[in-house]
Amino acid sequence: MTRVFAMGEEVEPQEFTRADRTHHREKVRRNLDVFARMLREARFDTDDPMTGLELELNLVDAAGDPALNNAEVLEAIADPAFQTELGQFNIEVNLDPQRLREDGLARFEDDLRRSLNAAEVRSSQVGAHQVMIGILPTLSEGHMSRSSISSNPRYRLLSEQILDARGEDISIEISGRERLSTTADSIVPEAACTSTQFHVQTSPQEFAGYWNAAQAIAGVQLAVAANSPYLLGRELWRETRVPLFEQATDTRSEELKAQGVRPRVWFGERWITSVFDLFEENVRYFPALLPVTDHEDPLEVLEAGGTPALHELRLHNGTIYRWNRPVYDVTDGVPHLRVENRLLAAGPTVADTVANAAFWFGLVRHLAESERPVWSQMSFSAAEENFHVAAQVGVEAQVYWPGVGQVRAVELVLRRLLPMAHAGLEAWGVPTEQRERYLGIIEERCLAGTNGAEWFTHKVRGHGASDRYDALRATLLEYRQRMHTNEPVHTWD
Repeated sequence: MTRVFAMGEEVEPQEFTRADRTHHREKVRRNLDVFARMLREARFDTDDPMTGLELELNLVDAAGDPALNNAEVLEAIADPAFQTELGQFNIEVNLDPQRLREDGLARFEDDLRRSLNAAEVRSSQVGAHQVMIGILPTLSEGHMSRSSISSNPRYRLLSEQILDARGEDISIEISGRERLSTTADSIVPEAACTSTQFHVQTSPQEFAGYWNAAQAIAGVQLAVAANSPYLLGRELWRETRVPLFEQATDTRSEELKAQGVRPRVWFGERWITSVFDLFEENVRYFPALLPVTDHEDPLEVLEAGGTPALHELRLHNGTIYRWNRPVYDVTDGVPHLRVENRLLAAGPTVADTVANAAFWFGLVRHLAESERPVWSQMSFSAAEENFHVAAQVGVEAQVYWPGVGQVRAVELVLRRLLPMAHAGLEAWGVPTEQRERYLGIIEERCLAGTNGAEWFTHKVRGHGASDRYDALRATLLEYRQRMHTNEPVHTWD
């Protein structure tokens, strides 16, 4: 499994003309036509599907403040699995894809622990330490400037294009336990949002089922795994990444929002019947942010018996930030499709992260293969409401579920969804002891009512009337120490 065109991929600095944009639009539509033909002709790898895991990390100094030296850190780590991210206080690690029936979950945990431990030794030599958390709690207004953007030209180019499309500074307005109101003259607030991405390979015929299932359980995922409660010193949503990411990459002016123009960070608006629905929506609704055009003629490549890269379609897809995103990719000359789940923060530990992955991989498979799909029994708007309520409230969220109505998310997980996740992992061929280990973490987390966000806010409040940033630093340093034990968060004091 190779990487989809992602935030870290190199793009040279350049200016785009009106002719560039016209040519790019034509090329994207040509890509879409070729993609439709490939779907009709069943040209995709569907045997023995792979799963994948990517993790974005924050960097802090010895005091717990952001360390703005990811280039120096990556040079010290010297491992191609680690790559740059948008902010100078971010890096990303990409794990080798795995088959779940071949001890894939345990391999993910072992590989991630080994990679992070080795990277920590090297990054600490240049004054930076890794932290798995959705938003770095010690970020301050001073870190939200253009100078915090990584040196990769693509990031500055993307920031310029979003701000140009918007025509004004980015406004961040979030009301939660407390309230935040600020503006930014670049997309650097997006760098505050670090995530875990789970990938599952599917056939074209199964893709819609897997994507719909992933959308249906998005709220439950957030409720049990929220881990981003603070931004710029304020306690906001339990998963503050959600409203922050939605606002930090919004290309719409207030007038376009009022007209109902769709946002680039998008839950979606309907259940789908084909992967083509999502790519077609991308082309229909969203202008290109980076109209970079490749020389490949995809139809010519296809008719010659080759596999087109569909560069423009993939690049465009990479600038539309669906929480569950479709991926077209090519490995060893063979195309495949994946669902990329992007809505969770990393951490608090590797064990927690892999437990979240196990829950997702198992539950989406079971629901995708059900005789009576859950999405045929609930409205899409109900799934979206679940998502945003869970992001705001976290472990205490009440969600809607067919046949149950409104129910606490953790109760729904304990009574109904965990058995489904076990069945799904069994269908993947995951050994019993691995199913019990990872789903047991989810079960205990629900019983304790404790996820990363709950633990962190409780600890910060325990510091009483002390300075908020002092409390955040002290709590983050304790969090980092406990993170290295790999003991799941529900076991922390």
